[in-house]
Amino acid sequence: MAPPTVPESVLKKRKRDEDWATKKAAAAAEAKQGAAAKRKEIFKRAEQYVKEYRTQEADLIRLKRDAKAKGGFYVEPEAKVVFVIRIRGINDVAPKTKKILQLLRLRQINTGVFLKVNKATMSMLQRVEPYVAYGYPNLKTVKELIFKRGFGKVNKSRIPLTDNSVVEGTLGGHGIICVEDLVHEIYTAGPSFKQANNFLWPFKLSSPKGGIDKKRLHYIEGGQAGNRGEYINNLVRTMN
Repeated sequence: MAPPTVPESVLKKRKRDEDWATKKAAAAAEAKQGAAAKRKEIFKRAEQYVKEYRTQEADLIRLKRDAKAKGGFYVEPEAKVVFVIRIRGINDVAPKTKKILQLLRLRQINTGVFLKVNKATMSMLQRVEPYVAYGYPNLKTVKELIFKRGFGKVNKSRIPLTDNSVVEGTLGGHGIICVEDLVHEIYTAGPSFKQANNFLWPFKLSSPKGGIDKKRLHYIEGGQAGNRGEYINNLVRTMN
């Protein structure tokens, strides 16, 4: 008795399934290999950044000591990045001031953004000083904000930075493939600072314990508004 013949359509389906399974296995193996290479590259970059930060810190200490030994003092280079926090609401806000706050992406109270220090930025900040507190963030502040409060803008959606693929998907073309790259680009005000900063959603901070008092007074008058230099780091700690 002859064995039953298998319909041609079934044979074709089997062949198609086998081809698909082979391609899928090959793609999975390639993706695994690529992911391993990418992890290695990210780890290498992170080590490089740590070395760079430590070298900068050591150089700063050495220059200060040299200046002190010669009876002078060392003037640190001007900051490249400023962090701005909106501390007052919309009551009695002049139209021009409101427009500047919108341009700075500070539409809500207790939101913060990074800005590159230049003449235009500082002029805008002076116009809105009564409504914001700003200063020069250190590396620890930049890291904590991005790792703890960081969200990216992907297709106009607010996406948490829980995976490096979120960063690479938007900023990969600028050489930024992981969160460490993003931190470095912001902290050093690198060549792709604009793209990296636009990718970051404005940081939503918590109100400090006990609230913020004397909002209407400038920082140098014992209040909260305006430029507080390196002391912005203390304020961010209470709000992060």
